[in-house]
Amino acid sequence: MFTIPGKADCCCDGISRRAFMQIGGLGFGGLTLPQLLRAENLSGVKSSHKSVIMVLLPGGPPHLDMFDLKPDAPADIRGEFNPIRTNVPGIEICELMPRLAKMADKFVPIRSLIGALDDHNVHWCVTGWETHPEQTGSKEIPGYPLGGWPSMGAVLSRLQGSAVPGVPPNVDLSPDYYDARFVKSAGLGQAGFLGPAHTAMEVAAVDLKNFRMLQASIDRLGDRKALLQEFDRFRRALDGRGVMQQMDVFSEQAFQVLTSARLAHALDLSKEDPQVRERYGVPISSAPVRGGGKHLDQFLLARRVIEAGARCVSMVFSRYPFGRMLKGDYNWDWHKNNFVEARATLPLLDLGLSTLIQDLDERGMLDDVSIVVWGEFGRTPKINANAGRDHWPKVAGALLAGGGMKTGQVIGATNRFGEHPQKRPVHFREVFATLYHQLGLDVKQAIFKDLAGRPLHVLDYHRPMPELI
Repeated sequence: MFTIPGKADCCCDGISRRAFMQIGGLGFGGLTLPQLLRAENLSGVKSSHKSVIMVLLPGGPPHLDMFDLKPDAPADIRGEFNPIRTNVPGIEICELMPRLAKMADKFVPIRSLIGALDDHNVHWCVTGWETHPEQTGSKEIPGYPLGGWPSMGAVLSRLQGSAVPGVPPNVDLSPDYYDARFVKSAGLGQAGFLGPAHTAMEVAAVDLKNFRMLQASIDRLGDRKALLQEFDRFRRALDGRGVMQQMDVFSEQAFQVLTSARLAHALDLSKEDPQVRERYGVPISSAPVRGGGKHLDQFLLARRVIEAGARCVSMVFSRYPFGRMLKGDYNWDWHKNNFVEARATLPLLDLGLSTLIQDLDERGMLDDVSIVVWGEFGRTPKINANAGRDHWPKVAGALLAGGGMKTGQVIGATNRFGEHPQKRPVHFREVFATLYHQLGLDVKQAIFKDLAGRPLHVLDYHRPMPELI
């Protein structure tokens, strides 16, 4: 049997997700690939390929040091950085992001984001909702449906299915080492009440080398009927152990993933033009440097996987390696040395994000690909005794780009000290509604059922932002 092994972990929905690929099936959320394809078929696959890239900055990025600087505030609030002009008159951002400043016509800073809790949990970033079951490092917040809320990628998987045969609609690029409090409290592609068929494929759990070996082995078999016989033999053996359910006509479609080279090719950065890799700051030949920009590769991978046919790609970005800062790793939870950390990290974000936007634009993809960048909350306006900023769920910031949205503007404003929204509060679910709208979906009209059979809407009463559509 050919197997692509992965790291075992458990999602917030309690489903064990040892990602694996076998000739008999491809495990997404513990489900066989034929079942996944069956679910996609029932949902109705659309021909268009609008898509979204969600860039998560776990730990809580400092909104006052990025897109909402307060140069006229007292020193213990305004911090050490100065705003710089962008190519859109009246819009200023942090001096550490000069590349983004040159393309402000292609994005929208949101300075008045609300809907967060004081908890290192990206649940509201991946679902829009504050309510969730008990999770790693996060207590239960009542008000969620039975089964929990689905991620955006899961909703797209359910409503639109695969855009390209052999490429899953919902893909999670987060690294295989992490601190569960900062990334995996909520699975970046969790399916919630939609069921595990729509859980994201976790790329970090796929052994690309073995995947290519498997594809080569399939190619050597040559005869499709011979492969089918092998498939049936493995199915019977696994059925006898209760591992797989009986296959049906959808088993034939399972070959699309195993025989298609699209996904493996997209995940193999050695296939990318070296000049393009260099633009993203991804020198494949060199070893990763602690505190460096190794995770810039996620921006390039996101573009490649979207280009291959995925509908939603979720990624995290910070310095390398990603994890708890108390253990010497890196995230955005800068309770101390905020400005030292920002000087090392913001230029990397500036490089990766600006290159992604420009690359998509040059390829004619930017109007079809929406980008959202955010973290779980903002940071305190007042700088603490350790030169850091603490948790601040009252207001946060975000950046939106592409997707055919009306860019080149700022939405919302905070008060003089950046403590709370003063103009146009924007809820996480309003952003979700806008992204769904740009993806061609009116989720207000889509009624789902949770695991108790109760009908509900995934965004409640929130509607798309009129400023952007």
